[in-house]
Amino acid sequence: MKKVLFLFLLSLISVASFSQQTNKKGSYYLTWGYNRSTYANSDIRFVGPGYDFTLLDAKASDAPTPLREFKTYVDPGLLSIPQFNFHAGYFIKDNLSISIGWDHMKYVVNDGQTVKVNGYINAQTSSPAITVDPAYVGAFNQSPLVLDPVKFVHLEHTDGYNFASIELEHYHSLFQSPKGRFAIDWMQGVGIGALVPRSDVHVFGVGQNNFWNLAGGGASLKTGLKFHLSNLLFFETTVKTGATKLIDIRTTGRSVDHAEQSIFFAEFYGALGFTIKGSSK
Repeated sequence: MKKVLFLFLLSLISVASFSQQTNKKGSYYLTWGYNRSTYANSDIRFVGPGYDFTLLDAKASDAPTPLREFKTYVDPGLLSIPQFNFHAGYFIKDNLSISIGWDHMKYVVNDGQTVKVNGYINAQTSSPAITVDPAYVGAFNQSPLVLDPVKFVHLEHTDGYNFASIELEHYHSLFQSPKGRFAIDWMQGVGIGALVPRSDVHVFGVGQNNFWNLAGGGASLKTGLKFHLSNLLFFETTVKTGATKLIDIRTTGRSVDHAEQSIFFAEFYGALGFTIKGSSK
């Protein structure tokens, strides 16, 4: 009996997997959701008058809004505070869409960690001059230093680590109910985009929460499942990974100072979406 049941389920999955896509060409869709992200260790270079040093393998974390602050997830005026994802797309074929998106992740270098440092720091840096704590003055060759957020360095992209991208997604039908009221699609996608962070950075005790700026670019891969709850409503779960290069991170708020780094990220998000039927011609 178990063997018969197994073969039946297997045949059902096989039929569903190769079932025809519903007519999606010409349709539009919008999604909104929230994410968690993780980051590989990163080398971060700080450059300005009197200093040029690199933090090696600095560790960083995301900064999700606690679920106890539930209001921020449902209040229209607060929706952009958590780590959110917004995407809008158009089906150019029944199984192929193109979309634009804004992934609002958050990236925080962990204060208090000890990292190895290469480069040099003079006693006076930047312009106007900043007096540096003597513990952080000198020439460094993989020298261990503590990331003191007041005396040395604090860096976070929490308003945020924003990845604005254009993506191409391919869909493969995994299941469709007999009357088409429920369906599951498997999605794979690729994307390229720009990094538009709003970075809160302090170097040697001087800094600010800088305004958004075009800091670099990157590319991503993603895959996930889309659950069609009706002809108009769907829910999707997606895993995305990407490589980004930031070459102009604003730090002290002075034009003479900046930072640069590469960030490799992995992101998981869930999003609610709406389909807008259009012409398939």
